[in-house]
Amino acid sequence: MKIDEIPVPQGTLIAPYADKEAHYTDCFETVVSGPVSLAAFIKAFYIQPLFKAERIVLRVLARQASTDAEVLALASGSIDRFAVWEVEERTAEELLMVDKSGRTMSWLMATEDRLRFGTIVVPQRNKLGKLTLGPVFHSLTGAHKVYSRALLSGAARRVQKD
Repeated sequence: MKIDEIPVPQGTLIAPYADKEAHYTDCFETVVSGPVSLAAFIKAFYIQPLFKAERIVLRVLARQASTDAEVLALASGSIDRFAVWEVEERTAEELLMVDKSGRTMSWLMATEDRLRFGTIVVPQRNKLGKLTLGPVFHSLTGAHKVYSRALLSGAARRVQKD
């Protein structure tokens, strides 16, 4: 499955963060056959095996358990909290969630024939007062991009199977 890294689309929920000083944003996109609802994308994304592994890590390290039933409730819009995230904003096509720390955000978008996934990392001020993402983030950027592509690919395959 082809996953492209594209510029953050203007007019989306993630777009304002791409213009903020020192913020990191990315956007990955894949083309799918047939229209996919945001609810179906959310379900496929958070129930896929790769993300279930992340949910296990979050349960152990962050003490934030999550269930498939919660994923379905998030997909339907009946809950606004899932694992370490809270819904920041939602439209018919987009979901933007922020983690408890406020430092990272996840964005999903489903359109007629495209699925998009993006991340926002919010900088902090260092001892000198300069906004920075920090050395840990910079050292993990490559791995993050590989993981993001794998997550989007897995969700797209799952959506097209269902």
